[in-house]
Amino acid sequence: MEILKADAFRKEQLLRDGTWMVAFLADWCPFCRRFRPEFAALEREDRFRIAEGDVTAEDSPLWDDFRIEVVPTLVVFRDGRPVFRADGILGSGMGRGDLEKARSVAAGQDDRFRGAGSHRPGDVRTSL
Repeated sequence: MEILKADAFRKEQLLRDGTWMVAFLADWCPFCRRFRPEFAALEREDRFRIAEGDVTAEDSPLWDDFRIEVVPTLVVFRDGRPVFRADGILGSGMGRGDLEKARSVAAGQDDRFRGAGSHRPGDVRTSL
C-alpha cells in the first residue's frame, strides 16, 4: 500500500488521477493499528486504489488541510477531488459500517452517502 505524505496533496485535493480511498492514520494511534489490516485488505479491489495518508507527525499539514480531529479518517477521491468522508469516533476508532460505505462509494456502487452526516461547516461531505 502506498504511503502518502503531505506533498501528495494540495490542500483538500489528492494529486492523483482515478478513484482512491485514503485512510489518514497515525502510528501512535491504537485504533489506527487495529484498523490498518482491515483497510489493507481492500488492496485487492480493482475499481479503486487505496493509500495511507500518514499523519503520524502531529505537525503534519494534513491535520489542518483536512480538518482531521480523530484518526482514522477515510476520504474517497475521484480525480483528486474528495467525494466522501468518514471520521473515526473518539475513543473507538472507525466503524465497520463506515469502511463499507466508503468502499461502496469508491467502487461506484453507492453515491447516496455523498454529503451525508457532516456536522462541521465546510467539511468535505458538505462541500460536495
